[in-house]
Amino acid sequence: MALELWGRGVVPGRCRAPALVSSEPISFLGGVDPESGVVVKRGHPLEGRCVRGKVLCFPHGSGSTVGSYVIYALARRGLAPSAIVNREADPIVVVGAIIAEIPMVVGVEVSRIRTGDLVEVDGERGLVRILSGGREACT
Repeated sequence: MALELWGRGVVPGRCRAPALVSSEPISFLGGVDPESGVVVKRGHPLEGRCVRGKVLCFPHGSGSTVGSYVIYALARRGLAPSAIVNREADPIVVVGAIIAEIPMVVGVEVSRIRTGDLVEVDGERGLVRILSGGREACT
């Protein structure tokens, strides 16, 4: 049986993809390389990991408003996450998800999701469903 986590849908859309989870906020400007989609912030729990095609789960965003455009640039290059799930809505990440048309849900306790879980996101309904647990096989 799938575990359902309800939040508030911010950007409509649906996807099913493996989760990539961080217990720390993410700053997209300077924290994620817009040319590769790899987290480059030194010491970040996701350092060296690619966000492309993942349900990117983290508490909230941080940093400059230019981060919204980094999210958009990732989407234009085909390097963006498939969906974003946050505990708290951050205007930088919300605007980025809107302009990049990335499904987004906020108000979810992301600590209940593990990297590698197969996750289904419904950004219209505000539903995050964990379909299967486990560790991610590849990056």
